[in-house]
Amino acid sequence: MTRRKILRYPDPRLLTVAKPVTRIDDALRRLIDDMTETMYGSGGIGLAATQIDVHQRVIVMDVSQKRDQLVVLINPVILAAGGSASHDEGCLSVPGTTIRVRRPAWIQVQALDREGDLFEVRADDWEAVCIQHEIEHLDGIVFTDYLPVAQQEKLRKQLATAGNRRR
Repeated sequence: MTRRKILRYPDPRLLTVAKPVTRIDDALRRLIDDMTETMYGSGGIGLAATQIDVHQRVIVMDVSQKRDQLVVLINPVILAAGGSASHDEGCLSVPGTTIRVRRPAWIQVQALDREGDLFEVRADDWEAVCIQHEIEHLDGIVFTDYLPVAQQEKLRKQLATAGNRRR
């Protein structure tokens, strides 16, 4: 497994819409392993392939307390959603930033697993939040899009300043 570099907002590659996976093979499983290593190594609970500049519809996530319940979603599709809930979300592509986002409280999702088997899952709470957040990455949406335009620009400037201090 290899830890990959995570794209940082406002990198324009984060706006790329991912293409559906058409083949489940060893190369895809290596990508999933790399994404898993990257997510766990970065302290995240979810990671979309878009965030490591791979534009395929693949998500890895683990919202468990012990960080021992990895979920892989290939070509995820939300079939149903309901309710409403707000959560303070963070993102590995926007480090040090949380944004309050209102989303459906529960979702029903269909996806392929690591072996290419189709499954469905009903998710709520943080699992629902994480899946929706990561699917948005696959659709070229970053959670900063929920902010008013003036706040988005302020955040871009803050992150650019912070990035220049690290160099």
